[in-house]
Amino acid sequence: MKLFRTLPTSKLIAIVIGVVVVAIGGASIAVAAGGGGPTPPPKPLADAIHDALAGTKPAGVTARISFTNKLFPSGALTGQAGSALMSGASGRLWLNDGGGRLELQSDAGDVQITWNDTKATVYDASSNTAYTFDLPAQKQATGSTDQAPSVTDITNFLTELSKHWTVSGAEATNVAGEEAYNVKVSPSHDGGLLGSAQLAWDALNGVPLRVAIYAQGASTPALALEATDISFGAVSDSDVQVSPPAGAKVVDLSSQTSGTESGKDTGAPVTGLAAVQAAAGFPVTAPDTLVGLARRDVRLVGPADSRSALVVYGQGLGAIVVVERPKDAKQAAGGSLQALPSVTLDGVTAHELATQLGTILTWDRENVTYILAGSVPSSAAEAAARALR
Repeated sequence: MKLFRTLPTSKLIAIVIGVVVVAIGGASIAVAAGGGGPTPPPKPLADAIHDALAGTKPAGVTARISFTNKLFPSGALTGQAGSALMSGASGRLWLNDGGGRLELQSDAGDVQITWNDTKATVYDASSNTAYTFDLPAQKQATGSTDQAPSVTDITNFLTELSKHWTVSGAEATNVAGEEAYNVKVSPSHDGGLLGSAQLAWDALNGVPLRVAIYAQGASTPALALEATDISFGAVSDSDVQVSPPAGAKVVDLSSQTSGTESGKDTGAPVTGLAAVQAAAGFPVTAPDTLVGLARRDVRLVGPADSRSALVVYGQGLGAIVVVERPKDAKQAAGGSLQALPSVTLDGVTAHELATQLGTILTWDRENVTYILAGSVPSSAAEAAARALR
């Protein structure tokens, strides 16, 4: 927690986007704009998924890509150092069973993102800094095999998914010269500002070929990873396992936020408003409702020497999350977030980042720092912040 308070805003945001790109690339995604060419035969979605998963897995993937990031409005990060992760860039992608590497090239300096089953590294040449972090362990089910799930199992999964998401059928298309199927999913309710997400995959081998995330009402994606060319075949480990250059500053995010951090609380979790207010050691503000959303959860998080109150209003992607913690006298409101554009909340200066998919606000009041985040417009976030004052 302390590390994230001191990182420059541009680097903090770049790391978050880097995690998203790792998640995308970890699924072997290489996106490309749909074009002409042969398309596969029409199929029900469950059959298209089953046949793709049952297909022969390629030994590796190589692609030329273009990463687009329209998440941040013009001027939202004025004065921040440029980064290929925040401004978008072209580059290359390599994947094999050992992991992956995504190289983004821009005038601001290249970005290299590498990962394997346990760890990821985001290296930004513009600052000559590499950020490393552990990836969640993948649990292997007892007795599991590489056999593809049955059509019935996939159908049951899609039925459950459709309770909360609107799922399209499998659209036959062609992506980067490959026969593919495309599916669109959008939240049925409590979706916040998320409009939809689209994914296309190779009809023969199941390799995802397109990913794009759209805000509500937008005709172009807020985030997209696109390939201008793609090929399947063996990829050497030397193409994937690339270390930051000698002399680069290395910041291990996992070690600075892991369970071995000094002061970590190993006791029972503290939940519920009364218990949190009694144990926090600072005033905790958590009304029953916030801009019409009911309070769903209150708990203490973080190590014992740096506790924060986490309050959740609403549910699903439309929820608003509020973090409250004692003000650090050595830092301005929200630590690194202080470089964000300022707004006035009833005479109090706050800092705000408004994007197509959500808003973050931070401010200080009576020696408490507040950070409010949600997939809501800036007007709704500001109204919620005023209600907490």
